[in-house]
Amino acid sequence: MLRFPARVAIGIAAAVSIALTGCAPAATPGASSDAPSSAAPRAYKIGITQIVAHPSLDAAREGFKKALADAGLEVTYDEQNAQGDQATATNIANKFNSGDLDLILAIATPTAQASAQVITSKPLLFTAVTDPVAAQLVSSAEAPGGNVTGTSDMNPVAEQIALVKRVAPNAKTVGVIYSSGEVNSEVQVKAAREAATDLGLTLVEKTITATGEVQQAASALDVDAIYVPTDNNVVAGLEAVIQVAESRKIPLIAGEGDSVKKGALVTYGIDYSKLGLQTGQMAVRILTEGAKPATMPVETQKELTLVVNKAAAARMGVELPADLLAEAEVVG
Repeated sequence: MLRFPARVAIGIAAAVSIALTGCAPAATPGASSDAPSSAAPRAYKIGITQIVAHPSLDAAREGFKKALADAGLEVTYDEQNAQGDQATATNIANKFNSGDLDLILAIATPTAQASAQVITSKPLLFTAVTDPVAAQLVSSAEAPGGNVTGTSDMNPVAEQIALVKRVAPNAKTVGVIYSSGEVNSEVQVKAAREAATDLGLTLVEKTITATGEVQQAASALDVDAIYVPTDNNVVAGLEAVIQVAESRKIPLIAGEGDSVKKGALVTYGIDYSKLGLQTGQMAVRILTEGAKPATMPVETQKELTLVVNKAAAARMGVELPADLLAEAEVVG
């Protein structure tokens, strides 16, 4: 057995201690050994594509963003507007498809259709889409089956047409302006035809292809009342329809509350801010809980509101029934 002098043995022990210390993991400067580690919250990237700017669609967009803010998520948005042009909507969809995005929101049927055609591997939510099955966005409302789901703004068309008789009992004809080729509008007008027939009213239809044609279509109507569905082009050009209704002293029934706030007479419909919020809550579940669009049923808004604009009634020469006013949220 080898023996070392005491001073040599002490030196060897010290060297071994230093070597072992060098092999230990380095401590993070300023960190406590018993402090729990906390990763920075993830920042998400979301693309928003909107067919055109008008109050309802804008409200849906802001409601969506509020839901993610309420959930405490850090989000960077890429917001794009197609300005009513389908080719532009397709270009936006292609850009989003190739971009580094965690989720896409498509606002209104045309942008949802354009997006669904090219975006197949990222979660795609829609809002303000009247009939997602007819628009071929989902296999069914209960089981979408792909990467696409969202919220429908299918409004109670029959109840809205019935408002014509409540504010103009002697009315015989109702004019409706809508975009030819826009699926959500065609669905609503079909329902309006059926409701009008049941009430003994004649529906007079005028079609357009762009917002710039709304004025001419409204002026060409010779009717006792006008009904405006949630048609993107018509709502974007609503002021022209309001002017015609006021100048001819006839009631203008709208498909949603924001149009009434803008100057239409009355509606029984949904709140687009709440609809967007609902869509945003779906996005939160997808981003943070791993929910899959394929198994997330399309949602609708269950709370409907009767909204009346008293100032518009005065300008249109309409006397509002007391029972209707008692039921309604009054604006204007």
